[in-house]
Amino acid sequence: MPSEFAFPKDFLWGAGTSAHQVEGDNVHNDWWAWEQAGRVKEPSGLACDHYQRFESDFDLAASLGHNAHRFSIEWSRVEPSKGQWDEAALAHYVEVVRALRRRGLEPVVTLHHYTNPQWVAEAGGWANAKVVDWFARYTERIVKTLGDLVRWWITINEPMVYVHMHYVEGEGPPGARDMRQALRVTEHLIRAHAVSYRILHDAGPMQVSIAKYLPVFIPCRRWWPLDRWAASLTDRLFNEGFLEALTAGQWRVPGVRQTTIREARATLDFLGVNFYRRHFIRWGPAPRQWLGSSCDLGHHARDVTEITPMGWDVHPDSFFHTLTRGARLGLPIFITENGTCLTDDERRWQYLLRHLEAMTRAMEAGVKVIGYLYWSLLDNFEWAKGFGPRFGLIEVDYATQQRRIRESARRYAQVCRRNTLSIAPPRAAG
Repeated sequence: MPSEFAFPKDFLWGAGTSAHQVEGDNVHNDWWAWEQAGRVKEPSGLACDHYQRFESDFDLAASLGHNAHRFSIEWSRVEPSKGQWDEAALAHYVEVVRALRRRGLEPVVTLHHYTNPQWVAEAGGWANAKVVDWFARYTERIVKTLGDLVRWWITINEPMVYVHMHYVEGEGPPGARDMRQALRVTEHLIRAHAVSYRILHDAGPMQVSIAKYLPVFIPCRRWWPLDRWAASLTDRLFNEGFLEALTAGQWRVPGVRQTTIREARATLDFLGVNFYRRHFIRWGPAPRQWLGSSCDLGHHARDVTEITPMGWDVHPDSFFHTLTRGARLGLPIFITENGTCLTDDERRWQYLLRHLEAMTRAMEAGVKVIGYLYWSLLDNFEWAKGFGPRFGLIEVDYATQQRRIRESARRYAQVCRRNTLSIAPPRAAG
């Protein structure tokens, strides 16, 4: 017989979105300009028209038993020109938060989710040290507007994904492929988080973190010392380094630099964890580039038994590993993203169920998890991949903007409403 795992009474259940991926017509940010220049598969355009349809979308979330929702504020909407604030856009986000609260959904607000105002990009973006002051001013304006309505804050979504995607792989603006520039951007992100953390706490008893993508890095050829070294170094740069800066105030890049950033020390109230997959890393040196690259999952038929349409492997045990590893920081863990674009909805549900089971195993092992937000509430614009990958609990017909609740969303709703998870006993061997 299945056993029942009961979650804490105040556990947060829900899903997430980000502004550029769902709102539509974010014409003042750098990603919009990148799309218009033909640098992606297809432009975001109207996306999910969530900017106009947020009330009905939140009705759907509430109907699915959610009690929390994560969304991001689009910096370029509220400050489309340097120092010029759009009061209508600020008022819009006030109404977004109030709409969530009217439906019993706890708002989890992200300040930066990959996009920047075009005026920031034109001034050098995150490679310009002045961006720390600009981000601080933006944070001050947002907390002045929303501070009495919001408790949970994410300063920066997936900072190291942002760095790698935009400054190493060149898949997003400014399209750089320069490790030196990537390291400079990383330092500025650390400093921006630190100052944003202080501003938020000066405004009240906030709960503040980043949303840290914490994958598991595995050597492509486990027998090859250079692959093992590349995987270890990648883990150090991608996972350990940023978190060490925000806990100990030390940012260390092996063989390159060690920087003391005192203001960043102890600037996490909880650990926001995004998790999707493992990465198999192969040694591949290139001038001014990352020293490891992802290898073909087809080389790992024994290890990789399921792959999503985006080429990501499915491995819930690695989610368990990530949670137990994250717990070493001594902070509560909030799952701020976990999801899949598997097109078969039964497989989507099995992905979700198996990851929830891995989460409960971690909790039984002593990890304090305070919430789980599926990614994402809606199908959305998946950056360089366009509208092909569909992560949503709710299917979106982009031609008509009609919404359809997937069966996997209804099954997840049962978990949310009951605040329990039925766990099947392990299968007997043989």
